[in-house]
Amino acid sequence: MAFAPRGPEASFFQVLDQHRASLLAALRKGGGEPAGGGTRLATRFEDAVGLHMVPHCTTRKIKSDSPKSVKTFALILKILSMIYKLVQSNTYATKRDIYYTDSQLFGNQTVVDNIINDISCMLKVPRRSLHILSTSKGLIAGDLRYIEEDGTKVNCACATAVAVPSNIQGIQNLITDAKFLLIVEKDATFQRLLDDSFCTKMSPCIMVTGKGVPDLNTRLLVKKLWDTFHIPIFTLVDADPHGIEIMCIYKYGSMAMSFEAHNLTVPAIRWLGLLPSDIKRLNIPKGTLIPLTKQDQMKLDSVLKRPYITCQPFWRKEMEIMADSKMKAEIQALTFLSSDYLSRVYLPNKLKFGGWI
Repeated sequence: MAFAPRGPEASFFQVLDQHRASLLAALRKGGGEPAGGGTRLATRFEDAVGLHMVPHCTTRKIKSDSPKSVKTFALILKILSMIYKLVQSNTYATKRDIYYTDSQLFGNQTVVDNIINDISCMLKVPRRSLHILSTSKGLIAGDLRYIEEDGTKVNCACATAVAVPSNIQGIQNLITDAKFLLIVEKDATFQRLLDDSFCTKMSPCIMVTGKGVPDLNTRLLVKKLWDTFHIPIFTLVDADPHGIEIMCIYKYGSMAMSFEAHNLTVPAIRWLGLLPSDIKRLNIPKGTLIPLTKQDQMKLDSVLKRPYITCQPFWRKEMEIMADSKMKAEIQALTFLSSDYLSRVYLPNKLKFGGWI
C-alpha cells in the first residue's frame, strides 16, 4: 500500500469501483488507441483517441530558395542544429531557453514555438524526443509518489501542492492507491479544495490543475497517470463555454497538438461538474449567474458542431441547457449554498452516486 487510508468507508467508492471496472473492460475489448500519422494540417476524430492527424494529407512546403520562406527555413535549420546538440549531449532545454539563445533573430517566443511544433510534426516524434521541454505551470496533490529523472523523490500527499515536473517522460516508480483523479480547471478552486483538506477527506485520490488552459506537461502527466493506473478521471470546470473547451482539450485534444494526440488525450475522462443542469437542480439564485457574451455564444456554437459531441449526447444536452438559458456559472456560485458546499456536499455526492457524464 502506498499510503494509509484516511478517507471515507470502502462502501463510499462502490460506484467508482464499478466505473473503473467498466473502463478496464472497454480497454480489454480493444478500446485502445489506433495508430496515427500525418501532418498538423488535417485532422480526424476517433472516439478512442480524440483529434489526431490524418495520414497522406496535403503538406506545407518550406523552400530554401523561396524569398517568402527563406528566413523560416533558416530558423528551422538553426533550431535543428540546437536539437542535434541536445540529443548528442543527452541534455534538455526549454522552449524559452532556445528563444533566448538569440532573441533578436527569432523575434518572439511564438516563432520558436511554431517551428518546434513543425519539426516535431515533420519528424513524427513527440517534442520531448527532441529534448525540448515546456515550462510547467500545473500543480498536483494527493495520493501519489514518484522519482524524478535526477533521483529526487516526490511525495504529493502534503498540505501544499507540488509543481508538475517539466520532464514527464523521466519520472518513474509512480505509486498510488488513488480511487480517482480530479482535474480542476482553475487554480483558485484547486487551492480552495486543498484548504478544505479535500484530498484527505476523499483519500485516496489525486488532484491536478493546469491553471486554466493546460500546458503540455500537465496533459502529459494526466495521460501518464491514466496509462499507468487506469483510474477514473473526472473534470471540475465552470459551467461556461471556456470551461467546456478546457475539458475537451484534456479529453479529446486540440487541433494545434493533433500530431501528438496519442500521447496527450484521455477519452475516458468524464464531466463531473459544474453541470448546467446542476444550476437549476440546486436552486442556485439567478443573481449569481452571468449572462453569456456574444463570444461565449460563438464558442458554444463552435463546440456543439465538433465531431466528438455526436458521441456525447449527455454533453450536448447540458450545452443546450446553457444555450437556452443564455447564462453561465462559475464553480464559486456554489458558495451561495455554503462556503464549503463544493468540498463537503457537492463533490462527495457526485462521486458516491455516480453524478458524472
